[in-house]
Amino acid sequence: MWWELLMFVGGLVALVAGADLLVRGASKLALSLGISPLLVGLTVVALGTSAPEMAVSTGAVLSGRNDIAVGNVVGSNIFNVLFILGISALITPLVVNVQLIRQEVPIMIGAALLLVVLGLDGTLSAWEGIGFLVLLAAYVTFLVWQSRRATASEVAEFDAELTPPDPSAWDGKWPVQLALIVAGLALLVLGSDWLVSAAVAAAKALGVSDLVIGLTIVAAGTSLPEVGASIAAALKGERDIAVGNVVGSNTFNILGCLGLGASVSGSAGLVLAPSVMAFDLWVMVAVSLACLPVFLTGREIARWEGGLFLGYYVAYTAYLILAAQAHAALPMFSTVMLGFVVPLTIVALITSVLRASHAGSR
Repeated sequence: MWWELLMFVGGLVALVAGADLLVRGASKLALSLGISPLLVGLTVVALGTSAPEMAVSTGAVLSGRNDIAVGNVVGSNIFNVLFILGISALITPLVVNVQLIRQEVPIMIGAALLLVVLGLDGTLSAWEGIGFLVLLAAYVTFLVWQSRRATASEVAEFDAELTPPDPSAWDGKWPVQLALIVAGLALLVLGSDWLVSAAVAAAKALGVSDLVIGLTIVAAGTSLPEVGASIAAALKGERDIAVGNVVGSNTFNILGCLGLGASVSGSAGLVLAPSVMAFDLWVMVAVSLACLPVFLTGREIARWEGGLFLGYYVAYTAYLILAAQAHAALPMFSTVMLGFVVPLTIVALITSVLRASHAGSR
């Protein structure tokens, strides 16, 4: 197990380093070519934070480990909202941009529901995966078109974060930037191979399925770039970026990671395990839907809501562990969650939304 643990940690380090090199090289190359920082932030940086999920899911499909590929994306999306936004909101209440409520969150929810509909037959075909990639390209194109109408403050915010490289700097020349991109891609491929191999070994050693490993350890590991970006944004006071990073990443994960994974799956398609269709996929949809009432309450995520998100992630992880072990406490745990905790949460969220709407009408 020690060797598998070292391989897992090494894979994570390679994935995070690869994503960082890829984003650094691609963003600086784009800025050197005269592309605006706003466009670079909306496309290159956004795609780069989802690069580990994309590499791991594609590598898992090519290795015949569909459960890890699917569990990685579904688990990452649940982790992003419940854990990352929960931690970030505990640091500081998070501001929610109006555009997120009106546009980005509905798109994220639409992508999740589309996955449910297309997955009803238990598989995502190669053609459906290509369709996901087409939708992702259309979404990015729409963001590029929309950026032309960005406000001066939005443009200035990205200008401050992403500045064109100094030609005299070590990474100011395009050959170096191309080398960074190549190195980043190589580390992503290597890291994904190590991570998938270690995850399979861990699943066998712990006596749990590839799916559970994908939904928990792999999902949390591949979300490290989002963890770092969102927490750093919250600490720096860029509270809207912390939220936007998570919402955008979830959309990219579904359309990009599963799209690419399904498109290389061949004639068999990307198989969705029955347990994913029966439970985990619906948890992902519920978490996505929960963003709307939470975001609408004063257009911010309060600390208590962040704590609620974290509590639900702990409960979700506990459920997966109990279910994997067929533990005797599972029925009682499920009864308490479904019979008391979830209804009370729904009532609290509805009450918060009504109070916010009543305060806004005054």
